Amino acid sequence: MAPATSCVVDAARAASCRDSNAAAHLKLISLFIIFFTSIIGISSPVILARYFHGKPLYEKAILLIKCFAAGVILSTSLVHVLPDAYDSLADCHVASMHPWKDFPFAGLVTLIGALLALFVDITASAHVEHSHGGGIEKESVKYSQVEMQEEMAVKEGGEEEHLMKVKQKLVSQVLEIGIIFHSVIIGVTMGMSQNQCTIRPLVAALAFHQIFEGMGLGGCIAQAGFSFSTVAYMVFMFSVTTPMGIMLGMIIFSLSGYDDSNPKALIMEGLLGSLSSGILIYMGLVDLIAVDFFHNKLMSSASWLKKLSFLVLCLGSTAMSILALWA
Repeated sequence: MAPATSCVVDAARAASCRDSNAAAHLKLISLFIIFFTSIIGISSPVILARYFHGKPLYEKAILLIKCFAAGVILSTSLVHVLPDAYDSLADCHVASMHPWKDFPFAGLVTLIGALLALFVDITASAHVEHSHGGGIEKESVKYSQVEMQEEMAVKEGGEEEHLMKVKQKLVSQVLEIGIIFHSVIIGVTMGMSQNQCTIRPLVAALAFHQIFEGMGLGGCIAQAGFSFSTVAYMVFMFSVTTPMGIMLGMIIFSLSGYDDSNPKALIMEGLLGSLSSGILIYMGLVDLIAVDFFHNKLMSSASWLKKLSFLVLCLGSTAMSILALWA
């Protein structure tokens, strides 16, 4: 089918489902549904972690939650965000224009997102190591050889634990930034849409989407050891981002009639989606999967735990991937 004919067919199909009043009613309902499901998703791992803290199975439970989170985040980036970004830039209204038809920009911006996440990771890690790295050498001159070795071992253990905590906090914060990008895009796109046939199944799918994605982020937040105020702020930001995106999309449409099928809107959606996809791919593979499966002492000491963690990782990926049937 020729591109022009395809556009005409798509426009006719969309016109039969366009009802501004029905769409607005569905979007108002979705604000409350998505807000509360987001709170449930992100709060559950945090509350469970605080309840089980100090108990024998606490560390293993947190590890399994993180593996489930990694599967959810990896599936979100590769099955949800990246295909949507490709679709936006491959739309017949966009792909017929220069330079969008000349180069795979979705892949390029995804690469930029992954490299940007790596740059932030390297810079933050170097800063932390530089600011905490000189303490052992400065104090070692006060001790004898044996005492110095013992003191260095204790300090190195403490420094390693401190650096790990700082790294976990950094991972959680960068991960939330990537997820917020994704949530804003989803919200604005849904808010601008007047297609009730698309919105109706999307509300239910987004509710489950926010629960799983919230569990993924909440598992990372739980392990990072933030203060209560910081945890509350991160929970609030995750919970309100998609509803605020929906409201923003509704306002944009009411003020300008700037529909989600507008080529400029599709280009912006595709570029931001590709960027957030790159960030999430890096965080899922490098800061979550690689760290836990290859550098976690708890997992290395028990082969059964590594096998169970892999199964939980696959479960998280599968659960999030199934939602791609609806959203």
